[in-house]
Amino acid sequence: MSFSSDAPFGRITVFPARKIITMTDAMPTAEAVAVADGKIVAVGTMASLKPWLDRYPHDIDDRLVNKILMPGLIDPHVHPSLPAVTSQFVIIAPDDWSLPTGEFPSAQTPEAYVNRLKERVAAHQDWSIPFISWGYHPLWHGEQFRPQLDALFPGKPVMLWHRSFHEIICSEAALAWLKLTESDVRGKPHMDWDRGHFYESGGFLVLARLAPLLFEPKRYMQGMRNFLKMMHRAGMPSCLDMGIGFFTSATSEIDLIRQVAESTNAPCRIVLTPTTADFFNRQQTAAQALEQCEAWAKGNSRRVMLDRHFKLQVDGAIFSGLSQNGFPGYLDGHAGIWMAPPETFFEYAEAFWKADYQLHAHINGDLSADLLIDFVRRLHDIKPRFDHRTMVEHFGYSTEDQSRQMQALGIHVSANPYYIYLLSDMYCADMLGADRGSQLVRLGSLERLGMPFGLHSDCPIAPLSPLTLAWAAATRRTIGGTIACPEERVSLHAALRAITIDAAWIMRKENEIGSIRAGKLADFAVLEQDPYEVGADGLKSIPVWGTVFEGEVHPVT
Repeated sequence: MSFSSDAPFGRITVFPARKIITMTDAMPTAEAVAVADGKIVAVGTMASLKPWLDRYPHDIDDRLVNKILMPGLIDPHVHPSLPAVTSQFVIIAPDDWSLPTGEFPSAQTPEAYVNRLKERVAAHQDWSIPFISWGYHPLWHGEQFRPQLDALFPGKPVMLWHRSFHEIICSEAALAWLKLTESDVRGKPHMDWDRGHFYESGGFLVLARLAPLLFEPKRYMQGMRNFLKMMHRAGMPSCLDMGIGFFTSATSEIDLIRQVAESTNAPCRIVLTPTTADFFNRQQTAAQALEQCEAWAKGNSRRVMLDRHFKLQVDGAIFSGLSQNGFPGYLDGHAGIWMAPPETFFEYAEAFWKADYQLHAHINGDLSADLLIDFVRRLHDIKPRFDHRTMVEHFGYSTEDQSRQMQALGIHVSANPYYIYLLSDMYCADMLGADRGSQLVRLGSLERLGMPFGLHSDCPIAPLSPLTLAWAAATRRTIGGTIACPEERVSLHAALRAITIDAAWIMRKENEIGSIRAGKLADFAVLEQDPYEVGADGLKSIPVWGTVFEGEVHPVT
């Protein structure tokens, strides 16, 4: 048969596979997918593709014939610059980490932490820059603040970056290296000079002085290459960043991320999200913030773009016990914090709501969830919006009643299920008590309500591994080996939707990515095992062979 000379696309490539999991209800599985010009032409069996193959020039690519194909996995809340920066440090955390830069086993007791810290400080060679370690948490590692660091490492600039990323602890020599004096700190919020402790807004003071080191272009760009490798190893062609401008100029951060992604032809795309924290630091109004966001979007490229998302950084870090929880509050009586006065957040929310941006709110407690629910009610009175998809980001502790209220208002959830694994035991014993602590990230309730939700890592708060996130949501197994509130487990299928089509829906990109059907971008995760065969318990152990990004095959090397 002669081929058509007026094809609406270039040459077709067909990828047969052992199984294709499409994440569509109309055709859940297939055996082959045809791709042209980076998009899916057709999906089905070799026999069902025959009308296309009879008509148009094509090739058969057998490299994936023994593999499992899924839609490219998606993480809808990451921080590319944080792992780019973290890869410059020594990692000593309560959980294991596997990164392109090496393997970093956990330390879960004060003795193990201090011994590891001593080893790594002794190996530090260039004392013109401070020793920095990420992963510290006092509930595992004991009190390690300025007095302890000065006793362990007299005269040495040592800094501990908290597991949450929201706190930094400095030795006396580190404070001197940062050129911080007591008058700079004493009496200011979220800063404790005597303990060398800087948290939430206080942490930004330290980060601003660290930025020239962390964002030195050569150092930072190598870190960003590590992040892109992490995406690829995770089977992720797409992610949604949730906050540029924490450390340095957002403009230069965007430029550096774009430069690395485009120059390396990275098999991925990153959607960037401006945040209130950046504009608060620069003392800009909501109107000025909106104008700046519009300007940044004019430089969008194929792999790095802004797409009308905006984040409200509402309450404190759940790892630090600083999220805002209502009555009866925390076990020891302490209170969480607001990152700014609530009405200041509303001013930004109103400006970006009116401009039809999608709002994402950092919410980790039920009191802050109440605040967002009230905000959206008020915003609907100002300007009713359909399909606004305002997102609760993280979804730490909330109530079932709030889930129903959010459903009624069109608020949805991008959740971090790694909280269940790493924090539920701690929250039961030390923070909220067993009833509330076991019910962190109550996703089973959302599935019963029929609410779509996504799963995210907040990388590097959790490993950049959507399959690990799906495992955490479907099993609710904790680091201590218990199962936290089994009633809030989700089905295997819902967990897989939450890292594919429902994550795409959260990004407002469901017409482009998230499932394997004709017309969408040809983005696939290539797996060695079938998630439906290994079941929920086996998800995090499935090997990722590689990805297909817009029709181009990229094995993990």
